[in-house]
Amino acid sequence: GFANKTKMNLFTAINSAMQTALETDPSTVIFGEDVGFGGVFRCSTGLRDQFGSDRVFNTPLSETGIAGFAIGYAAQGGTSVAEIQFADYIFPALDQLVNEMSKFRYRSGNQWNCGGVTVRTPVGAVGHGGHYHSQSPEAYLAHTPGLVVVMPRGPRAAKGLLLSSIRSKDPVIFMEPKALYRASVEDVPDDDYMIPLGKAEILRSGSDVTVVGWGGQLRILQKACDMAQSEHGISCELIDLRTILPWDVDCVVDSTEKTGKLVVSHEAPITCGFGAEVVATVQERSFLSLEAPIQRVCGYDTPFPLVFEKYYIPDELKNLEAIKKVVDYAQ
Repeated sequence: GFANKTKMNLFTAINSAMQTALETDPSTVIFGEDVGFGGVFRCSTGLRDQFGSDRVFNTPLSETGIAGFAIGYAAQGGTSVAEIQFADYIFPALDQLVNEMSKFRYRSGNQWNCGGVTVRTPVGAVGHGGHYHSQSPEAYLAHTPGLVVVMPRGPRAAKGLLLSSIRSKDPVIFMEPKALYRASVEDVPDDDYMIPLGKAEILRSGSDVTVVGWGGQLRILQKACDMAQSEHGISCELIDLRTILPWDVDCVVDSTEKTGKLVVSHEAPITCGFGAEVVATVQERSFLSLEAPIQRVCGYDTPFPLVFEKYYIPDELKNLEAIKKVVDYAQ
């Protein structure tokens, strides 16, 4: 354990990670729209004052430019931490991310790379974001070999995963659940620490059903698992993937083979959501261990609705129903 810890919410934990990165690697630069001023969610507050405007600075409103600059700087050996202000606006940069960043090492036969890039971006529902400030585009990005895609569930995970992402020699898209920036508070070590990429975490052990999610959905799934236990005596094993690409297949498969049942939940639309990849892999690997059809509890196949957000969200009650359904089916 770490001796010194501070109560942090998500945005202060992100700020702490970036401060550590700037202190420990003099080549690190942090940039994006309004980043020099602290960013719209205050994640970079104080960093320009501390480290100077050569290392923490604003960019024009050009996601393609932000991504291209990040790739170029990393290609010269630097460490780039770029911010796309909302994940909904990552799409103009997709050519840079998908056709340049992800393939840079491969197309040169490992003669050069841009592994020093990390692109941070806020994702997910926030209660009032509507179409253009609520989307979760992790599945688009996870379809791109060469990228690493990470989504933390809270402050402690965020600091350790962000430091691993910044120091990783692969390009990383780091997706931050914006609803948690101020809502989620944990004791976060002041020290420099890293959480390995590509490794899921079992948040609670259980024997009846495996429940899998990532990012902000873990808060909802914890409530669903609590209700399943207290109201129905169902023991859930809850897994946070943490890294979406590459995801920890063995962790999920081993758990599902133990419980015989699986529920996967995410906020993004259900069709071609990343949950479909989890489901397909588990049925391929663990078909004879399954005691019930795997359930997906996800967003609907509609644009993200503003006034109907509470109906769209795959909340704890929808997840509780899926948990009960797989348990009832198996009896």
